[in-house]
Amino acid sequence: MLLLVALCSQAQQPPKPAAPPKSEPAVTAPEYIGSEVCQACHEDIFTRFVKSPHQAVETSKKFARAGQACESCHGPASNHAESTSAADIRNPAKLSVGQADQGCLTCHLNQPTHAGRIQSGHAKGQVSCSGCHTIHGSAAELTTTKPAQINAQCSTCHLSSWAQFQRPHAHRVAQGAMSCVDCHNPHGTFRPQMARAFAANEPGCLRCHTDKRGPFVFEHAPVRLEGCNGCHEPHGSANPRMLSRHEVRFVCLECHANVGVIPASSAGRVLGGVPPSFHDLRSPRFRNCTICHQKVHGSHVDRNYLR
Repeated sequence: MLLLVALCSQAQQPPKPAAPPKSEPAVTAPEYIGSEVCQACHEDIFTRFVKSPHQAVETSKKFARAGQACESCHGPASNHAESTSAADIRNPAKLSVGQADQGCLTCHLNQPTHAGRIQSGHAKGQVSCSGCHTIHGSAAELTTTKPAQINAQCSTCHLSSWAQFQRPHAHRVAQGAMSCVDCHNPHGTFRPQMARAFAANEPGCLRCHTDKRGPFVFEHAPVRLEGCNGCHEPHGSANPRMLSRHEVRFVCLECHANVGVIPASSAGRVLGGVPPSFHDLRSPRFRNCTICHQKVHGSHVDRNYLR
């Protein structure tokens, strides 16, 4: 009976209140603390960075980042300075390529040479800015200007293109006489193969091969429509003229291969039309088209490009 009374009294007692939840420490928004604080721990990086063109971020009124050169890329560092945890600071090396590039393009987007970066082949191939540039380095480390060094850097990824420069006849890139960026813009362009855009949207080849620049009275259609790459291998070839075929006639026959004779009533020759019937390709005298048709890039005086 006493046991029953004890159990009933316990059942009638009110439940104990639940323990209050533990209060989590308030997360404070990080604040800018200045590059001098960064120097205290990152002396080696800071010493190199002082010689970098990026140091201008801290001194130029254009960026309004006085004393915040490090934090302009890494973000406000007050929390990181207190905890020394890598989780409390932005590390561009651990961001996705798109996120890291956005940081660089904050300053560099309006530069004409960088306008095509976002849709460039390098961006689509997940090659970030820091993949080619040493961000904390000096001007020489940040942007390589010597052709041999540029070519060595490009060749680490573009192995097949580099192999083409080892062919018997090639542009003198492997010798360091010219560089990849003479023809290509590594930051991207709106042209195929990230080719550089020049005045009047002309091919970069014409910067050096000025004698091939038109306009001509009699244009050779493939030159105008397809460009130099329609007949030439720009990196290297087995042909002395760096043609896409080992003999010039085989290049011509890619278009001029139809059998028959153009009617006399034809107003003019058309692309793909056959040469006159006396062009017997079995005869050695007709196996090199440019012996007679010397002005295949265009002529001012002859519609058949004879002179």
